[in-house]
Amino acid sequence: MADYHFVYKDLEGASTQWDDIQRKLGNLPPKPPAFKPPSFTPAEDEDTKPRDKAWIDDKTEKELEDVEDDPDLDDDRFLQEYRKKRLAEMREAAKIRRYGSVIPISGSDFVREVSQAPEDVWVVVILYKDGHPECGVLLQCLEELATSYPATKFVKIISTDCIPNYPDHNLPTLLVYNNGAVKANYVGLHRFGRRCTPEGVALVLCHSDPVLNDGHTGNESSRKAVLDGVRQKLIETVVRDHEDDDGSSSD
Repeated sequence: MADYHFVYKDLEGASTQWDDIQRKLGNLPPKPPAFKPPSFTPAEDEDTKPRDKAWIDDKTEKELEDVEDDPDLDDDRFLQEYRKKRLAEMREAAKIRRYGSVIPISGSDFVREVSQAPEDVWVVVILYKDGHPECGVLLQCLEELATSYPATKFVKIISTDCIPNYPDHNLPTLLVYNNGAVKANYVGLHRFGRRCTPEGVALVLCHSDPVLNDGHTGNESSRKAVLDGVRQKLIETVVRDHEDDDGSSSD
């Protein structure tokens, strides 16, 4: 005959009087806290969210296309127009090529990355060598400009990889390309002023052509705005440096 036995378990967290006494005497570990399930918070229902600008701003391009027939939007002409505006902005931004850093290339990459770049993209090439102090200064300025103007392509190439036997005394050298042709070249750091700054480099690059593109739009008003912004930043930098020099002199 099988040997059956039963184990009786009380509610979780329950304790006997004997166990309580043993705990007071230190013969048993402290009583574990009773299990308490976390409070239930229902997920926010998408259909209950208010239809406003923030609701549209949070959506991706595909989601905006999917809500075209939303009955709540049909009753709100402002939101319908705002949705169309956001869609247009997203599609325009998707067309713009974005780079955002100084891209290292080799001699074999030059034709593909520079000469064959898209017609609407300006390419700034720096010929440099590692360990050359003036090259380091200009590279630092270009890195900042590449971040501020991501629709302009910045590349760097070791000078002798680009042009065999290129003399070091010409470094750094900048070449500006557009539509497969050289539009400008700048030999030496002195071409960018007594103190080479990102603002000074930007002003030189934009002197004749709209080289820098912030990626917002490609129209002339945007390019003018970029140049105006570069000039404003240059003025602010000069004023700030002048104030710093006055402060040092007074000390």
